[in-house]
Amino acid sequence: MFIVNAPLFYIVDVFAEEKYSGNQLAVFRFPQELSEKEMQQIAREMNFSETTFILSDENQDGIYDVRIFTPKIEVAFAGHPTLGTAYVIQKEIVKKSVKKIVLNLKAGRIPVIFDTSIENLDILWMRQLEPVFGDIYDVEVLSKILGIDTKEIDERFPIQYVSTGLPTIIVPLKSLKSVKKVKVVNSKYLDFTENIIPKTILVFCPETYNIKNDLNVRFFAGRYGIPEDPATGSANGCLGGYLIKYLYFEKERIDLKVEQGYEVDRPSLILLKAEKKGKNIIVHVGGKVKTFAKGELI
Repeated sequence: MFIVNAPLFYIVDVFAEEKYSGNQLAVFRFPQELSEKEMQQIAREMNFSETTFILSDENQDGIYDVRIFTPKIEVAFAGHPTLGTAYVIQKEIVKKSVKKIVLNLKAGRIPVIFDTSIENLDILWMRQLEPVFGDIYDVEVLSKILGIDTKEIDERFPIQYVSTGLPTIIVPLKSLKSVKKVKVVNSKYLDFTENIIPKTILVFCPETYNIKNDLNVRFFAGRYGIPEDPATGSANGCLGGYLIKYLYFEKERIDLKVEQGYEVDRPSLILLKAEKKGKNIIVHVGGKVKTFAKGELI
């Protein structure tokens, strides 16, 4: 495929404390020459959890149109692509310090805030959509899908579908040992997710690899071509809403460090803030982004 005015692309690591950690993301500019089919083919070729396409360098009031693709399908929203794409827009298109960039995604407009405080200068924050809480699922069914015993699931809290733009199933586990033990039984996972809205599963526990962190998370999205994701901003946003709704920490405001990706050798750190305001739950997800490479499509 030969393209005139070839799109530029950037590879960044999101929710990364250093290069070669976090979740990889490819961001493409100038894809007006690309069809939806070509975008999907490029995402499959990159084979990261997601690839994004900035539809134009032009913006209206700091709002940029962006599309997000996994190796298999287009998705309406995803967390690490939102932060990573905003970072590329600021560094490569705007090329100056800004307080906010808004991405216009299929799920809606998502603002990304650049922390300008000296101690947090390289942290980006996104406010996610209001959490939506759906069906509650059976402990025994999920234990079989995850390859663990029912006793390893923390039955004080429900297994529930939550969405802040991309639906996921939240599963509370008791220990890090149980989180490490999880091995998704693909046939059971595919059967279970065939006719329900959420197609992904997040498991978490209050024990961590790093004592400085508050929660450990793993995330599985085989239907999207992602057997296990190193860092998942959207699902951690869902988790934030869940933690507030069920008072997991016995308070209505949380400020947490969440680790993910250890099981796939991509240690990641996700910053999670959530609070209840009246009847609403406000969720912010943050982290660092590191540039790895850039080039052009030929």
